Order: sequence, then C-alpha cells, then structure tokens
Amino acid sequence: MYESSSEEDILGGQPDFLLDCIDNIDTKVALLAAGVRRGLKLISATGAGARADPTRIRVADLSESSSDRLSRSVRHRLRKEHGIESGIPVVFSTEKPKVKLVPFTAPDGSDANPLDYQVIPGFRVRIIPVMGTIPAIFGQVMASYVVTEIAGFEVNYEPVVQFDSDVYNMFHQRLIEQEELQFGSARGVEVDLEEVAFVVRELWHAQSARQQKTRVASKGMWRHVSNLRLTRWDATKPASPDNLILLTFKEAEEHESKTLEKIRSSEPEFYEMVTRILLRATDTFKGS
Repeated sequence: MYESSSEEDILGGQPDFLLDCIDNIDTKVALLAAGVRRGLKLISATGAGARADPTRIRVADLSESSSDRLSRSVRHRLRKEHGIESGIPVVFSTEKPKVKLVPFTAPDGSDANPLDYQVIPGFRVRIIPVMGTIPAIFGQVMASYVVTEIAGFEVNYEPVVQFDSDVYNMFHQRLIEQEELQFGSARGVEVDLEEVAFVVRELWHAQSARQQKTRVASKGMWRHVSNLRLTRWDATKPASPDNLILLTFKEAEEHESKTLEKIRSSEPEFYEMVTRILLRATDTFKGS
C-alpha cells in the first residue's frame, strides 16, 4: 500500500508511468502529489461505481472532470494541500451515477457503525454498486493512454465541453461580422456551422489558443466563451477550418495587428503549437 514511508520503494527508480487506481481519497491524493513532485508521467482513474454507460468515459485534465464526485474531492485536496490545480490526466465518466452507497448493516441485519469494521484506518467500508464491465473499460482506456504516450503516438481525445447549436451560431455570426468589418465583406468565410463546431470544440476545446496549457473546468463555461471569437491565423488566407483560431476579443485585436512572421519570430513556441493544431483541420477536411 502506498504511504509516505513507502514512497521511495514504490516510486523510486524512475518508472515509465504511474497509474493511479486508488479509491481511498487520502492515499490517492498523496500518491498523485508525489508523482507530480517527482516529475513522473501519470494518469489517474476516478469513480467507475454506479455507472453503466461505457460511451460516457472520457480522458481529460483533472481540471475538466467536474462531473465526477471523486475528481472534485481529489482536485480540491490537491489544490488546497499541494497547490496542484491541473496537469494530471484522468479517466472519468460524464454519466450521472445511477445509485448511491449501499446501506451498511451488521451481520445480524441491524444498523452498524462502518468505522467499527475498518481493516485499515481511513479506508471506507460502505461501497458503491459497481457494474464489473465499467472499471475494466477504465483500465483498458488507461492502458491505451500509456501505450500511446510512451510510443509518442498523438491521440486527440474527445473534448468534455458540449454546446448546443446556438453557441456555434454565435461564433459563426461573430466571424461573419468581423470579416465584414475587417475585409469589407464575408466572402472569405469558408466555414459552415458544422465546421465552426469542429474548430471551437475539437481544435480549441472552447478556450483561447493562448490558454491551451491551462484549461479550466466547464463550470460557468457559457460566461467564458461569451468573451471569445474566431479570427484568421493568417490574414492573407481565407477563414477556413485550418486557418481559424479562437481568442478573446482583446487577444484577437492584438493578433490582427501583427503579421504571422512577427509572431513566428517573437513567439516561436506559440507559433509551432498553433500550426500543429491547425494541421488537424487540414487532415480532417482536405484528406491530406
């Protein structure tokens, strides 16, 4: 069992990957904090209990897994006790739990105090009903994540954020209005609503291109996206799926005042990151 006194025995020797599959919050938080402190690659499994829909299982940053109760508790503890707010990939389900904790009773059927039956202090006795297939799928997802990470094979996991068509209509209309203001017409807009949804959701995860390393949870996301708009990455090319980035209004104004060459020379890492992401749109819509 992991605890502070066994940290070196368990985590020493620079393991290739740390997989956290612990249910107990105290131990889970301590293990993840130690992994981050040691600079280890890691992934954490959250609550699989009381779920039955395998299509709702996702991989995302800990900061984005707001729909899972275990994730919320772990995130709160990591932030409060260790100053860790993000940077830990987790496997979780967006499905709302179907059932609650199983009532705890003594062998004779009478009410009992769960604390009287603990084998190890701090570990829960009452359990959440589990459909055996779901934890197994969590494990398979974690294994796939580890193998592709070690192999350097890029996998673009499905975003957690979901919007209705009104939000994508808003982004589309803002783009048209900006094109008319900046270029005199909207003839350069070469995206429909479906393509706007892809760019906003799949490419930029409904966040500014300048905030991709610090993704926030989806709570209050509407207020967040209301300050964003699409703009051309390269002003000399049409507003197509592989030439649109998502920025705040202020960031977009600053971007539109610069040339691409200036961005490349002054912010090479940002330039390379955006170029790499936009290639996904090129592959998706042009089949290259």
